[in-house]
Amino acid sequence: MLLHAPELPGIPKVASGKVRDIYDLGEHLLLVASDRISAFDCILPTAIPRKGEVLTRLSAFWFAQFDFLTNHLVATDLAQFPEALRPFEAQLQGRSMLVKKAVPLPVECVVRGYLAGSGWKEYQHSQSVCGIALPPDLRQADPLPSTLFTPSTKAAAGHDENISWEECCRLVGTDVATQVRDLSIRLYETGRIWAATKGIIIADTKFEFGLLDGKVILIDECLTPDSSRFWPATDYAPGMSPPSFDKQFVRDYLETLDWNKTPPAPALPEAIVERTSAKYMEAFERLTGAPL
Repeated sequence: MLLHAPELPGIPKVASGKVRDIYDLGEHLLLVASDRISAFDCILPTAIPRKGEVLTRLSAFWFAQFDFLTNHLVATDLAQFPEALRPFEAQLQGRSMLVKKAVPLPVECVVRGYLAGSGWKEYQHSQSVCGIALPPDLRQADPLPSTLFTPSTKAAAGHDENISWEECCRLVGTDVATQVRDLSIRLYETGRIWAATKGIIIADTKFEFGLLDGKVILIDECLTPDSSRFWPATDYAPGMSPPSFDKQFVRDYLETLDWNKTPPAPALPEAIVERTSAKYMEAFERLTGAPL
């Protein structure tokens, strides 16, 4: 079913983001990935079929791959969910996670392997990415000389803001900052190698971590089309922005409109919705080798 906003009367909702809704179940939290899509920091009125399933099932796939790090996932099987959720199974099927209650760290752990997006824009002006100096004459979409860790703040609304390594250490402590930096790079590089065997380049991504009983664990989503820039290897060529497995069609369409990129956002035509949904599902099926 297409889910724009879950309705779970009697289940306490503690947060609602651009895509996910979070509910407090006592010992655990329930994360429900809707089919909402955002662009330019605005939630669009049109949902993307099966998007929430892709985000949930792909994250669960990666969590299972990364056995060197504890994550927050408890269960995705509805049979293991509390009895109180039984009336809502149609809404929850395939798109929900029962997770441990961790204390989220106040930083986004961004990892970059290629010169793209905001990094490319900055490089054109200052020959750096997030203040990190890079060699001259790099092209758009070139691989970086080494994987970069470029943390940012977590904005409650609007854009996240890049922060320095020193500020990251100030926010979470040097020991934790070092752990999440090293883990982020390891997660990215491990995932990048796997994806390459499936014909996908992971250009960059972001991770979130939390503390549980004083230990760092991986939370939220992991290497999805919402949190990462996926490029098809067959279409990759440095010097241009490759097509990607995400909301590119949505952004491109919105750029053609006379819209000031503030709410309310316009609805999407059916053709854009179908192409976007197909790209999300293709990314899932390529990476996991399984049909959605």
